[in-house]
Amino acid sequence: MLTISQLAAYAGVTVATVRHYHKIGLLPEPERNHSGYRSYDAAAVVRLIRIHVLAGAGVPLAQVGDLLDAEPDAFAEQVHDIDARLRAEVRRLQDTRKRLARLAAGEQLALPASVVGYLDRLRRMGVREWYIEKERDAWIVIAAQMPERIDAIMANKHEDLNDPDVLRLYSLVSEALEWAADDPRVAEIADILDRMNARSLKSGKRDDFELDHNVAAVLDAASAETSPVAQRLFALLEERGWKGIVRSEPISPGKRRW
Repeated sequence: MLTISQLAAYAGVTVATVRHYHKIGLLPEPERNHSGYRSYDAAAVVRLIRIHVLAGAGVPLAQVGDLLDAEPDAFAEQVHDIDARLRAEVRRLQDTRKRLARLAAGEQLALPASVVGYLDRLRRMGVREWYIEKERDAWIVIAAQMPERIDAIMANKHEDLNDPDVLRLYSLVSEALEWAADDPRVAEIADILDRMNARSLKSGKRDDFELDHNVAAVLDAASAETSPVAQRLFALLEERGWKGIVRSEPISPGKRRW
């Protein structure tokens, strides 16, 4: 006959665990002997080991009792169901790990190849990495919103790089983090965006980029928090009749300068 400490040691658990199994009814608690101690037999050791193995395999304790008392066929069926659940959980965890790996690997796996190619072209143009990182994060959100259209959008972005205004815009914003808010080049950026927005609205090209307004607002808010320069740029654009940068909207016809 075994003491509770010996029983726990045989099964590889703690005494506190044995007492917990007593409390929830998984392991019958023997009567005390004439010396006031509880003693356990071989059947208790076998049952405790089975409890420990099932619990270690991920079986909820609420189900362990039913398994222990089930007939062999029922036991096998329940174990099969638990195994199927565990395999499904393993697949879910593996998928989660793959997604984390993509995020850790950077833009090459977190973004479509068309966006990565565009960002690489900006690098070759000399656009600074801090700005590319900001634009990359925005494209991650946009690509998730419209995955079926992102390649066409990026093709248009490549065409836009033939526009002198766009090239000048990138050369300016790449340096803007170092400016004071009252730097006159901030107004130049606002003028460029004003011209680009006007041309886009007139040509109908804006309709090809129907980003959800709430998403655009979130991206604009993130841009505005970048620096005082960004905040002033938003204000200057509003003076010129535009609200937002990611998807600029005309505020009122009276403020348009075309």
